[in-house]
Amino acid sequence: MDRPRPFPTVAIIGLGTMGTGIAEVVARAGHEVVGIEIDDAAAHRAVAALEASTARAVQRERITESERGDILARFRTFPDLQAAADADLVIEVVTEHFEIKREVLTALDAIVKPRAVLATGTNALSVTELASHTSRPDRVLGLHFFAPAPAMKLVEVVSTVLTSPETTDAVTELVRSFGKQPVAVGDRPGFIADGLLFGYLNQAAAMYEARYATREDIDAAMRLGCGLPMGPLALLDLIGIDTAQTVLEAMYEASRDRLHAPAPVLKQLTAAGLKGRKAGRGFYTYEAPGSATVVPDAETPAEAAGAGGGRTVRSVGVAGSGTMATGIAEVFAKAGYEVVLAARGQEKADKAVAALARWLDRSVAKGRLGQEQRDAAVARVTAAGSLDAFADVDLAVEAVAEDLPVKQQLFATLDKVCKPGAVLATTTSSLPVVAVATATTRPRDVIGMHFFNPAPAMKLVEVVCTVLTAEDVRATVHEVCGRIRKHAVDCGDRAGFIVNALLFPYLNNAVKMVQEHYATVEDIDSAMKLGGGYPMGPFELLDVVGLDVSLAIEQVLHKEFRDPGLAPAPLLEHLVSAGCLGRKTGRGFREYARR
Repeated sequence: MDRPRPFPTVAIIGLGTMGTGIAEVVARAGHEVVGIEIDDAAAHRAVAALEASTARAVQRERITESERGDILARFRTFPDLQAAADADLVIEVVTEHFEIKREVLTALDAIVKPRAVLATGTNALSVTELASHTSRPDRVLGLHFFAPAPAMKLVEVVSTVLTSPETTDAVTELVRSFGKQPVAVGDRPGFIADGLLFGYLNQAAAMYEARYATREDIDAAMRLGCGLPMGPLALLDLIGIDTAQTVLEAMYEASRDRLHAPAPVLKQLTAAGLKGRKAGRGFYTYEAPGSATVVPDAETPAEAAGAGGGRTVRSVGVAGSGTMATGIAEVFAKAGYEVVLAARGQEKADKAVAALARWLDRSVAKGRLGQEQRDAAVARVTAAGSLDAFADVDLAVEAVAEDLPVKQQLFATLDKVCKPGAVLATTTSSLPVVAVATATTRPRDVIGMHFFNPAPAMKLVEVVCTVLTAEDVRATVHEVCGRIRKHAVDCGDRAGFIVNALLFPYLNNAVKMVQEHYATVEDIDSAMKLGGGYPMGPFELLDVVGLDVSLAIEQVLHKEFRDPGLAPAPLLEHLVSAGCLGRKTGRGFREYARR
């Protein structure tokens, strides 16, 4: 015998994009859905959206025509809150303004059954304060779905100090019955996912506002360097710049962390009505309001930007014998360049070239590379035990330890060995490129080429010009990146460049959440993967990168920008001091089987 369905009737207040999506989720799960929307056009759009999505599901053979009919029959729309009188659960998703939500919840409190549960869809306002305006604060909580609600698996279940455990448990079980992943969180602005996401988005907006990098380069860097589904500025346009400002204001009010203070550009765009896709213009310009199609505008770079005017590069020297150096050598060799791979001693260099050959053998075995291509690439690489072998290279790429004195000494040697006009590039991810450049007598020829690991697979290269770098050197590196099939983004010579400057404060804030006992490592990782579309959760990533490496980068960022919000979380420092460095030591934020 089937168990009685908890919350058989669910009312959804507000049938915008989110409300319509939640209504579809609930109706598909077998509940009667009462949709309440005062705007007739919005109500009709909600019905049409459900009709269209269920028709697609039938076409894809995910449901039958009969099941579609049942789903549509379970969804009814009304213009008045009185229609929620018999609902067992009410979810409001009206405009993100406290007074509006308070009025709606207060009115519902007087209408619905005494045992009915009231849920708010806020992601920035105080659920506790909203609950306090009702006569049933023990039966009020937050339900934060993510857009698009039918597709996104995460739902944050927000309990206040007033919410009864029975209410939380019942709603959590309901969320599971939807096929969603519930994550329990406390009542603070942004909760887990948005609490981490919006700080990152805010820093990206500030980076754009400072003209440190173009909007296209910022977005490309985070997509290609971190594997994110969207760049931060495009995501702000999708979310709504006014919504982002509201969330950040609430976060700053609670945290007083300057990293949460909305970047002025968000306020300026909102005041001008440039609220993102819904307005047809935000950081980008769109074909029409609501369209996802970006059209050229005054900021769109010319097609030929960065092409031509560079120096001729036929041969490349790669200094180093580690994973990054060997990967970079492989990239250049496969692209047709003659490569000299130099290490400290012939034996180390030979071992690095042998490792390169083995990696290419694996590519052949997996069908990614032909045997002839493999043989040709290996033949182009010469192992050398000294930098003297770089005498005739056109481009020298350094990929040695992330230690400034070591790099400076190496560049002083390159300065003596390399021919006039050779481009000298450092792959540093956090050190000042100009400090490396001034170790030579030709700082105009020095530039940063920050590859990402693993170099053969990752498409991004951050091109870092100092105040002394010659324009034709920048053009040369862009041309080379095109030939080796990498996407080059330009950025200035400051700590973290684009990717690390945005990524590591986000990781640090995740550590602070665990340190403050707000959420667990597992819940935070789940929230960012399921709610943000991240390929890895922050703690998975920290353990892969290495907690010592992560701490060093965060220390560099804090030293450069002197912002208290960038100070490394003490928990991270303690783990590093204890030798818990991540996967490489068998323990970081999680424990791993030792190989």
